[in-house]
Amino acid sequence: MPGTTETPIDRLTFDDALAELQRAVAELETGGLPLERSIALYERGVALHERCAGLLAEAELKVQQLVMRAGGALTAIDVRPDEAVDSE
Repeated sequence: MPGTTETPIDRLTFDDALAELQRAVAELETGGLPLERSIALYERGVALHERCAGLLAEAELKVQQLVMRAGGALTAIDVRPDEAVDSE
């Protein structure tokens, strides 16, 4: 993406990070890129993959942390992955 300012990965939503990762993979698959561009795309792709995986882990944790309130209503407990307690 020459000439453009890339959004910091930690500010991307899951959908934006996934879309950018898919574009990077498609560009790498076409081939014919200069080595420096291929390496830069690969490095950003790895970071985008890690961002997506982290956001998915957070979403999964939120689902796992749903608790039943009085009357049967569900509520989510706001817990970060590094604060989670495995109940198994």
